[in-house]
Amino acid sequence: MTHSFPVRVYYEDTDLAGIVYYANYLKFIERGRTEFVRARGIDQAALMEATGIVFAVRRVEADYLAPAKFGDDLSVETEVEAVKGASLVMNQRVTRAGEVLFAARVVLVAIGAAGTAVRLPADIRRLLT
Repeated sequence: MTHSFPVRVYYEDTDLAGIVYYANYLKFIERGRTEFVRARGIDQAALMEATGIVFAVRRVEADYLAPAKFGDDLSVETEVEAVKGASLVMNQRVTRAGEVLFAARVVLVAIGAAGTAVRLPADIRRLLT
């Protein structure tokens, strides 16, 4: 299942040339992941309160393919590649009218209250697959 999240490029997202600053793509895909998880019925604040579990980014592999510009309407597409015991691998793309501008593979780890990796609860794994 691919989840799409719309993003409009604002002036604050760009550099002096009106092109999206490279680090802002990471913010865009973070929003996309958050909305993906929410759409799957997972309340991250409630998960943290009930279990102490939060998701932390362990690795990002990113490809910048074409620039987005001020005023562009973009879509952040998110899909799950794999759900493992304590980790989750997601593929994300930022597109404009179907053209892929940015692509990333993101590895997330479930972290418990002690700050170490913990196994994802079975119900959460099911919601993510």
